[in-house]
Amino acid sequence: MSRHRIALIPGDGIGREVLPAGVEVLVAAGERFGISFEWDERPWGCDHYLQTGRMMPPNALAEIRHHDAIYLGAVGFPGVPDHISLWGLLIEIRRGFDQYVCLRPIRLMPHVASPLRDRGAGDIDIMLVRENTEGEYSDRGRRLKEGTAEETVIQESIFTRRGVDRIMRYAFELASRRPRRKLTWATKSNGITLTMPFWDERAALIAREYPGIAADHYHIDILAAHFVQRPQQFDVVVASNLFGDILSDLGAGCAGTIGIAPSANINPEREYPSMFEPVHGSAPDITGRNIANPIGQIWSGAMMLEHLGHAEAAAAVVAAIETVLRTGPRTRDLGGTASTREVGEAIAQTVRTIDPVSASSRP
Repeated sequence: MSRHRIALIPGDGIGREVLPAGVEVLVAAGERFGISFEWDERPWGCDHYLQTGRMMPPNALAEIRHHDAIYLGAVGFPGVPDHISLWGLLIEIRRGFDQYVCLRPIRLMPHVASPLRDRGAGDIDIMLVRENTEGEYSDRGRRLKEGTAEETVIQESIFTRRGVDRIMRYAFELASRRPRRKLTWATKSNGITLTMPFWDERAALIAREYPGIAADHYHIDILAAHFVQRPQQFDVVVASNLFGDILSDLGAGCAGTIGIAPSANINPEREYPSMFEPVHGSAPDITGRNIANPIGQIWSGAMMLEHLGHAEAAAAVVAAIETVLRTGPRTRDLGGTASTREVGEAIAQTVRTIDPVSASSRP
């Protein structure tokens, strides 16, 4: 039996409600596929900040440095400014553990209605690769002449050859393992005249290393329009930190709901633990009502299983998600009446019996 030590960070808001559902499904998958988990829960987040002045203890990363993975619920809550909650936990973990790949599947799943006309399950299947540790998300900069009419704020973007090259190679390798073997990169080199042409130059050079991959390039503004008008033409899309962040939420919206969107923050070299979390955030407006959709958390758990080397178990979890989306129960955001707990229990029960191959072949 395989055994993994997982750091659990429920965090804030609905993170505390959806993370237990994710754990329940992972336990069910573990029982079926011979995987055991040692859960190490950490009470880090906005409550911790209000009590101590920090989102995490000073030695937090050292405490979980040798865990196999991190399973995160959500970060952020009213009373703590967003830039403090984000930089004090999520970005600190991403950068401290060099999780330079943010991988976000964008799929139109069964029984999920897309706001895009005439789109059905399977019509949208994009793997978004976001550079996760540099780029536009920088703490470098300064404020000049503060409080005067000439006040000036300078925010620096930082791109390195190492950073751009490694995210591009990761994306090309991913495209080489997918049937369509297609990759698109996004920049804005007609308006941002230093960093974006640099990205284009490096991307074009690395594309030569992968002659079997059909590679193309769009500026971010027209690419956003194409995500809405013709999402079926995209397979793997790779972008900088900011552009990847925006495209992932846009893609989740095109695929019907951000409530089921998963993500993985990956250190591909496995020198540090990777972190798995839903895209949806802490949703303070529905916190405590037991109505949050847990599927983004559960799907993120499937990505964690795959990262840990359990592809069959991961496939079973995704197949169980698809089955429950078809047959119910469903949470309110998908037109149902089920609670967070009920959906989690249904997916966990389905994982115990489902055949991933036959389930994935159903329309």
